[in-house]
Amino acid sequence: MSVSAIENGTVIDHVPAKNLFKVIQILGLDHIENQITFGTNLESKKLGRKAIIKISGKYFEDTDINRIALVAPDAKLNIIKDYEVVEKKVVEVPDEIIGIAKCMNPQCITNFELVKTRFKVVSKKNVALKCHYCEKITSQENMRIL
Repeated sequence: MSVSAIENGTVIDHVPAKNLFKVIQILGLDHIENQITFGTNLESKKLGRKAIIKISGKYFEDTDINRIALVAPDAKLNIIKDYEVVEKKVVEVPDEIIGIAKCMNPQCITNFELVKTRFKVVSKKNVALKCHYCEKITSQENMRIL
C-alpha cells in the first residue's frame, strides 16, 4: 500500500480509529476542496488501532488543535513544507475549554441563552469537562463539539 507524500500541509497521526470521522467533522474537512488522504484501523503499539489524516495545503490554528484534543488527546500534528516535516506538535488538552463543546445538561443556561460555553478540564486522559455554569461533568462519550 502506498500513499503519496504531500508537498505542503498537515499530517494528523495517532488519532484513535473510532474517532477518525469525529476529527474530520470537527475540523470541517468534509467541506474543503483540499486533497485529503486518511487511513483507519492501522496498527499502533500505543493505541492498538489508529487513524491518520493527511491534508494538503492546510494548517490549523490553536482553536482547531484544541478541538482535536477533545476527541484525540494523544494525536500528533506534523507540519509539512516542501515534502519535509518542519514542525511537530503534540496535541494537548488545555485546562479550560471555551466555546468548543456543548454542555450535556439540558437545563444548563448555555442551552437556552446566547452564552458561550465554558468548561474546566477535570480529566485530560479520558477527557471530562466540568461546566462553569451548572457544574455538571461532560464525559468524552457524551461530548458534542460545537
